[in-house]
Amino acid sequence: MTETRTTCPYCGVGCGVVASADGEKVSIRGDETHPANFGRLCVKGSALGETTGLQGRLLRPVVDGREVAWPQALGEAGERLRNIINEWGPQAVAFYASGQLLTEDYYAANKLMKGFIGAANIDTNSRLCMSSAVVGYKRAFGEDVVPCSYEDVENSDLVVLVGSNAAWTHPVLYQRLVQAKHNNPQMKVVVIDPRKTATCDIADLHLALRPGSDAGLFVGLLNLIQGRGEWPIPRVAAFCDLPSDEISTFYDWFITAPRAITLYTMGINQSSTGSDKCNAIINVHLASGKFNRPGCGPFSLTGQPNAMGA
Repeated sequence: MTETRTTCPYCGVGCGVVASADGEKVSIRGDETHPANFGRLCVKGSALGETTGLQGRLLRPVVDGREVAWPQALGEAGERLRNIINEWGPQAVAFYASGQLLTEDYYAANKLMKGFIGAANIDTNSRLCMSSAVVGYKRAFGEDVVPCSYEDVENSDLVVLVGSNAAWTHPVLYQRLVQAKHNNPQMKVVVIDPRKTATCDIADLHLALRPGSDAGLFVGLLNLIQGRGEWPIPRVAAFCDLPSDEISTFYDWFITAPRAITLYTMGINQSSTGSDKCNAIINVHLASGKFNRPGCGPFSLTGQPNAMGA
């Protein structure tokens, strides 16, 4: 039996897995030495071995409905691609890749498109997933950099989840948060989401705000931190359709917590004002000094294991 250490290809947590092959049978377990999951796996990662069967897979190249050898298939693909370029030019070709690819795969695809075909028409689903977060970080820091780690989540006093149902979408990270809260009962968890999701099971406060009003909630917090009055709590309450006392509790917890971290994902990014919402979150961390310290910072949770590699 051979063992291979690799990475789960599903969500953005990037769990390490150990795949053991015995003939055609593959078994999966979590990698106890991996810093993302320390051996934990969710149901999706645990079932990876079930996806390796050959039934229903394309095992050989097929051209026009016929199985052919690899040299013929590659030659045919290259010739047809060249014919398109000769007739319509390089701009007639585009590649759409995936956040599940390895960085080396992205490099090869980019080299083929930009270096050989001569166009820049390559994109990935990572842009749809994370472009708002990228713009937010670049506005704030000048580059796409996430100033937090999973250890910061475990070492914080206040964990704020915005537009994130981590219990379902980042389950192993959620398990780490559950364990951290168990180890430190003084830790508070705030979930900001119009829906009551499974993540609310560990929430000390659930702010079921009006959909799309996230930026107003954080602008109000920023105003309070800076001692300005443009967005007082009654105005925030009306804008977000939330009780004033719940907003006051959240603001008080954030301002008084020695360490606070905000986790945000698609509920923020997938919006016509997603970048502004990202910056509203980042700004309260910068203004309050809850940044660049253990247990602090604005933490964008990506949806795919190699979105940044794209």
